[in-house]
Amino acid sequence: MPQRRTVTSRSHEPRLRYAEEVRRLREGRGLTLRELADQLGWDWSTLGKLERGQTLGSPEVAQALDEYYGTPGLLLALWELAVGDPTQFKEQYRRYMLLEGEAVSLWQFSVSVLPGLLQTDGYAREVLATGGIKGEELTKQVDARLSRRELLVGEDGPPFRAILAEATLRTPSRDAGVWREQLEYLVEAAERPNITLQVLPQSSGLHGLVGTDVMFLKLHDGRTVAYTETAYHGELVQESRDVDRLQRAYDSMRDLALSPAESLKFIGQMLEEAPCDPST
Repeated sequence: MPQRRTVTSRSHEPRLRYAEEVRRLREGRGLTLRELADQLGWDWSTLGKLERGQTLGSPEVAQALDEYYGTPGLLLALWELAVGDPTQFKEQYRRYMLLEGEAVSLWQFSVSVLPGLLQTDGYAREVLATGGIKGEELTKQVDARLSRRELLVGEDGPPFRAILAEATLRTPSRDAGVWREQLEYLVEAAERPNITLQVLPQSSGLHGLVGTDVMFLKLHDGRTVAYTETAYHGELVQESRDVDRLQRAYDSMRDLALSPAESLKFIGQMLEEAPCDPST
């Protein structure tokens, strides 16, 4: 009978159990992080964060590692358990994260804060800190948010359209360097073929989504679900009648937004007007 592998105390924590298995499989192949990254075409530092439990990454990462190691469904199941760990995310958000990873296309409206899928480290940290998150929990939440950006990277990244209310670009970070970095990242993201950014001018007036961020996800089975969020509450919307109502409001608002080319020019203008980082 093969020797039973010791179950450590780390294995009882879903996030660390996932990290432990990712590392064990790599070491079992005798690979360094850089060698594995070269074979998969990824950044080795991202894989390192996975193995240290600093980030969960996206479900696509777990699926790709399952395929590479020949462990169908194992790492994805562990990833889902880690996402479902109540110490990681609020209940109403866990289901949404799983669906986000399965989406074949996504479109969003952001009313006051830039979309999580497009946030930089510094900007995400400030946004989450204003919500009262501190210390180690803040670091975990920032890493989790940044790991979602991997969903849009690569040739297989799903189409993503974000409409940004002008207020999101008129409300800078407190740190000038962080804000410039964030604006530069938006310009870079807008140049990717699967990402479309549009700006909704303040002069457009009132509309059906005032005060509400919303993300729409089109799933493999053809269904569309939505996730709405205010400063104090998030809700996954799956009833088709409610999703249709939100979609109509979104479509009406999109007709008022600047074109992608005009929007990129607007973001570039914001970058020109942004104060320089005094430390540089």
